Amino acid sequence: MSLKQKIAALTTAGATAIALVVIAHFEGVRYEPYRDVAGVLTVCYGHTGKDIIQGKTYTQQECDALLQNDFIKTQQKVDALIKVPLDDYTKAALYSFAFNVGMTAFARSTLLKKLNADDRAGACEEIKRWVYAGGKVWRGLVSRREAESALCHGNL
Repeated sequence: MSLKQKIAALTTAGATAIALVVIAHFEGVRYEPYRDVAGVLTVCYGHTGKDIIQGKTYTQQECDALLQNDFIKTQQKVDALIKVPLDDYTKAALYSFAFNVGMTAFARSTLLKKLNADDRAGACEEIKRWVYAGGKVWRGLVSRREAESALCHGNL
C-alpha cells in the first residue's frame, strides 16, 4: 500500500495516527544502532539519545515503545507552540516534521512564525526548505518534505 493509500485509510483516525504512519514510512526501522547522515547515533524509528546501547539489537516491541514515547513528547511540544487552530492533516505534517528536525529547530523556525501569524500556506511551503543534513541536500529529505508539505496543505 502506498503512503497516500495508508493516509487515506486513516482519515477518521486523526493527526496522531496519520503522523505515526508518515514517520514510520520515512524513518524506516533499524534494529541496530547506527550513525545517521549527520553522524548522530540513532536506532529504531529515528530514536536518538543517551539511552541507546551500542551493539544491542533492539526488538520490534522496543522500537515501537521508543517511537511512541518520542512521538508523544514531540506532539505535546508542538501543540504547546502552535497558537492557531489546525486540521488533522496539518497537525500530522507538523508532528512528522518536528519529529525529524527536532524541537529546537522547529521552535526557532520561520515555519512556526508564519503558522502562528495565520499564514498556513506560507508555513506549509517552508517545510520544503528543510532538505539538508550534514551540509548537503538529501533525496530522502526532499521526498519527505514534499509529502509533509502536501499533507500540511491538506493534499493527500
